[in-house]
Amino acid sequence: MMESKRPKPAILMILDGWGAAPPSRSNAISQAKTPNVTNLIKAYPSMTLQASGEAVGLAWGEIGNSEVGHLNIGSGKLVYQNMPRINKSIANGSFFENEKFLQAIEYAKKSKGAIHLMGLISSGGVHSHINHLFALMELCAREKCKNVFIHGFLDGRDMPYNSGIDFVEKIQAKSEELKIGKIASLSGRFYAMDRDNHWERVELAFRAMVEGKAKEYFEDPSEAVRASYEKKVYDEEFVPVVITEGDKPVATIEEGDAIIFFNFRADRAREISKTLVLPGFEKFQRQYLKNLFFVAMTEYEKDLPLEVAFPPETIETPLARVISEAGLTQLHIAETEKYAHVTFFFNGGREEAFEGEERVLVPSPRVASYAEKPEMSAKEVTKKITEAIMADKFDFIVVNFANGDMVGHTGDLKATIKAVETVDSCVKKIIDVVLAKGGVAFITADHGNAEEIVNLQSGEIDKEHSTYPVPFIVISKDLEGKNAGLPEVPGGDLSLVQPSGLLSDIAPTILKFLQLEQPKDMTGKSLL
Repeated sequence: MMESKRPKPAILMILDGWGAAPPSRSNAISQAKTPNVTNLIKAYPSMTLQASGEAVGLAWGEIGNSEVGHLNIGSGKLVYQNMPRINKSIANGSFFENEKFLQAIEYAKKSKGAIHLMGLISSGGVHSHINHLFALMELCAREKCKNVFIHGFLDGRDMPYNSGIDFVEKIQAKSEELKIGKIASLSGRFYAMDRDNHWERVELAFRAMVEGKAKEYFEDPSEAVRASYEKKVYDEEFVPVVITEGDKPVATIEEGDAIIFFNFRADRAREISKTLVLPGFEKFQRQYLKNLFFVAMTEYEKDLPLEVAFPPETIETPLARVISEAGLTQLHIAETEKYAHVTFFFNGGREEAFEGEERVLVPSPRVASYAEKPEMSAKEVTKKITEAIMADKFDFIVVNFANGDMVGHTGDLKATIKAVETVDSCVKKIIDVVLAKGGVAFITADHGNAEEIVNLQSGEIDKEHSTYPVPFIVISKDLEGKNAGLPEVPGGDLSLVQPSGLLSDIAPTILKFLQLEQPKDMTGKSLL
């Protein structure tokens, strides 16, 4: 199969939101007429790939998304997202050797300062996880730290509205067990984790933590939460309070202290961080604390003057770089909605194009809802691709068809069926030209969506992504009628076969067909 000359072009078609699920009244893909994709599944090597949860570096059972999907496809390796990456480091012990955490502890010891652990106390796993706080408390206990204080933000959004009391009590129990850590302040996330420039909210959380000032003071953190519940003010809107001991705040953040902010999601961590670390901060009057050692769990924003415990992982050799360094040409094309995905994310989080890489953005239609125009700009994208193939311009092409995902998000079943049928007809036009040129095509998706428009249990519209696997089909003249050792796909229904690999296995498969060597840090495996 591989001795012949390199196929040109090799094209990767990412059918966004096209998952493989059993036929049902909620499945827009099984209800749509898709003769072209179905015939390709029957005639060429076809399988499914895992596109959610741990298979793409997310938490177990978490739905996939376009950013993570394209990152895994383009980098050819499993890219761990923040929470699983931190969980893994706790499990293998590297968390307790993290140099930024250890520097913070060392700094506080030298300056005879305190260590403040701040963040969302929740097991929601969206912005933070309580287990990460417990691991930090354990680290402080191991390092024999003296003054450790906790500034907890109550959740109520990613968790039940009144679950904050449970987390406060869990922290108190953990403090007892480890003989370390005291809760010094509590704030609802409405105040401490604003992201929309409501600085008057952020100010209340800041004053509680730094100045020990609040509308109310309590000696017992649990009592503070219960008192708020009695007023029918629950976790999210919990007004910041200061915890006291003998009429004085348990602790305030002061010069010479160290702070570890254990939220791992950036958007709601930026504002409160800026109040603490920016010298020229002017959104409200506050004393700037010099000599604070501030560690953020992840990178909240480039150029903030703070340390980062888990900096973004660098992807050195994504597929696009390997193709570029081999002197080959490539085209990355999508309509507006998915352009960032076939460029920035597909290239491993890199903004600039590689040498020999061209990018084409086709404008998405301007409509209030894509249900009004489920074809979106798929036909225009297809026209540009077929022209490029006929002109023999590119060795490799990656394209994203946005329809299944973007129309699937409207929750309109009829429109999503039309979207899927549009993509099916576009696939045929491209495959015909690729085969005529002696090229090879790969069809896949970044995650599911269009196959689950109604939640079959509740009957409610389901606009979200799914956890279903996605197709992977390899099409070239010499593979017709062969299944390349893969299990038979009964009736072309990919939902009937077990997944054979991961999204991160796609890039190594493409490199094999392009007869290019797979770099060492690309850890996926060729699927054929």
